[in-house]
Amino acid sequence: MNMDSELLQIIGVTLRMSFFSTVISCLIGMPLGVLIGKSVFKGKRTIKKLTGTLMGLPPVVAGLIVYMLFTKYGPFGSFGLLFTVEVMVIAQCMLIIPVVINLTESMTEINAKKLIETAKGLNFSKLKTSLLLLSENKQSLLSVVLTAFGRSIAEVGAVSLVGGNIQWKTRVMTTAIMLETNKGNFSFALALGIILLLISFVVNILASALVREDEE
Repeated sequence: MNMDSELLQIIGVTLRMSFFSTVISCLIGMPLGVLIGKSVFKGKRTIKKLTGTLMGLPPVVAGLIVYMLFTKYGPFGSFGLLFTVEVMVIAQCMLIIPVVINLTESMTEINAKKLIETAKGLNFSKLKTSLLLLSENKQSLLSVVLTAFGRSIAEVGAVSLVGGNIQWKTRVMTTAIMLETNKGNFSFALALGIILLLISFVVNILASALVREDEE
């Protein structure tokens, strides 16, 4: 196989990993963020501090935890997921979910009181109230999704540790850039870097267009 085929395969693995880790992280993190943001309960400040701390979790630490869980002698070793795209997604979610929770919670808390009063006046259920909060914060939610995607597509440490950077299997753009730079193959590394920037740019444009279309 030639270099063009390898490049396309690396891009495909990168997009697959980033897409699923972003979607899963948002599906888990956004509802939790809304729940924390709109609620008043004992221990809320502690939870906010915890999620804020986890936002700064070093990728290699997250990768190490997932590696230990899915290694042959780990509790989930029987699944055989180590050095696969699936376990890379799990490691990514460990890093991204706290970010999504924290950003969504901050966004929700700003205007939660007014919207909750409106929902009570309309006799909305708790589920409908949460959906109202999400609906009224589309622009902010878009920034949360883009932040999650950016964190996913740009990550190196965790995916390299649990994925193994295996050619034709788990090699993604960031790990390939690191590898090719170490090999002195700067032209291929630069090409990957430019493509990485273009992908992020296109995703931002498409997401912004979808929000504008929805608002119209």
